[in-house]
Amino acid sequence: MKNTHQPTDLQKAAERGEPSHVWRAGQDRRLRLILEAAGDRVYETVFVDGCGVGMYLSHLAPMANTILGMDIEFPRVKDSSAYTPNVFCGAGEYLALPDASVDLLLSHEVLEHVQDDKKAIAEMVRVLKPGGRIVLFCPNRGYPFETHGIYKNGEYKFGNIPLVNWLPRKWRDKLCPHVEIYTRQDLRNLFEGLPVKFITQRTIFGGYDNIIQSMPGLGRALRGILYALEKTPLQRLGLSHFWVIEKKA
Repeated sequence: MKNTHQPTDLQKAAERGEPSHVWRAGQDRRLRLILEAAGDRVYETVFVDGCGVGMYLSHLAPMANTILGMDIEFPRVKDSSAYTPNVFCGAGEYLALPDASVDLLLSHEVLEHVQDDKKAIAEMVRVLKPGGRIVLFCPNRGYPFETHGIYKNGEYKFGNIPLVNWLPRKWRDKLCPHVEIYTRQDLRNLFEGLPVKFITQRTIFGGYDNIIQSMPGLGRALRGILYALEKTPLQRLGLSHFWVIEKKA
């Protein structure tokens, strides 16, 4: 990951993402997708890998028999501990959990920020029980905006930058050394050789809650159109991959 001279808070936002602090319709929809994918596993041992300030922990904790969370930022771990004491500080490539100890693992927009995504995926599979499932959300290269900002002349530019992800990989990675992006094949390559089967491989659009808040009519129309596109080949332009992966017995 590229070193910069940005202020610490801005650099952390660029390199590690900014967690959700407000629960809105977009998050609520993703929670429904998680619960549908999880089935009865949500009532067993659930691990949120990269829990941020605990938004998903807070909604999963009342259902789970055991709820665990991990984040690389200690202040976020402190915030998340309001929902469960079983939260620890760590990196996705070195999960401090025993083999085959988790029934459901949620990785929500975290994979793109780790140093070694293939190792992070291997760790997710390692801690999963046979029959357990990973629910994975991560950014789609087909989406026409880079939502994590870019570096230009060594300076970080925050915002949704159009068409960056459609550039040749070499050019795109020069603008975005702080965050990874994935095609469907990229994700399949990360799981190559691991004892898993793919249950769901979809691409979904976002909730667009900010647009709805400022322009309710236009925002809701846009969201309705884009959600309808998820049922067509144009789903490949979606904001995020939504994958469900099950560990083989």
